[in-house]
Amino acid sequence: MADFEIHQFLCLSDNYAVLLHDADSGVTAVIDTPEVAPIEAALEAKGWSLTHILNTHWHPDHTGGNLELQKKTGAEIIGPRAEQAKIPGIQKAVGQDDVFDLGGHEVHVFDVPGHTAGAVNYWFPNDRLVFTGDTLFAMGCGRLFEGTPEMMWTSLQKLMELPPETRVYCGHEYTQANAAFALSVDPGNTDLKARAQQVDETRAAGQPTLPTTIDLELRTNPFLRPAAPGLQKAIGLEGAAPVAVFTETRLRKDNF
Repeated sequence: MADFEIHQFLCLSDNYAVLLHDADSGVTAVIDTPEVAPIEAALEAKGWSLTHILNTHWHPDHTGGNLELQKKTGAEIIGPRAEQAKIPGIQKAVGQDDVFDLGGHEVHVFDVPGHTAGAVNYWFPNDRLVFTGDTLFAMGCGRLFEGTPEMMWTSLQKLMELPPETRVYCGHEYTQANAAFALSVDPGNTDLKARAQQVDETRAAGQPTLPTTIDLELRTNPFLRPAAPGLQKAIGLEGAAPVAVFTETRLRKDNF
């Protein structure tokens, strides 16, 4: 089994689409379909033929290209079972603990309600990859449009348990803004300060800040650190339950 060749690129204003290509099987998948033209251009530049679409959640900036791409390529659309009625063209519905094969690569599915009620993430254990959509961002997490803080905290804990070297591909380039907020609630975090400076330099050079890793998020993402004493102190919740700290952190981000 060959390693995936991975190609990440911007769509719309700040969405990412990611192409996965396995040379041995010829399988090429795209994670979410924010916009057709950039996806088609990327496929053409690489000389790849799209075979699969993996949707993380129903929002139009993640599924908007489904039907056009499916019509042009015949790609199979895979998406969350709990949002099946909202995913255009879905052919294979998946959910928690499902495992499927993608060109010889094992894919594990997590239900991650919070941003939407039925979102899923895709973990490729043998490739050390996870695609988190709008659940986990670099130094951030998704807004709670359809779920509760308790639901999102439970979802994030599933990702926190993944191997630390796991590469994390997220749905948006929000890292610089997330870093500014993270420093406001975790100001004593030296790893965070160093990362924020690096992110500023990366963005100034016009480069993407993704992928990240689980290890880096555990050290610098305030939404994964509600047990950290420094963060608890900074928001006035010393000794509080992690879910309470997470809830307050998310509220502060909404108003930042």
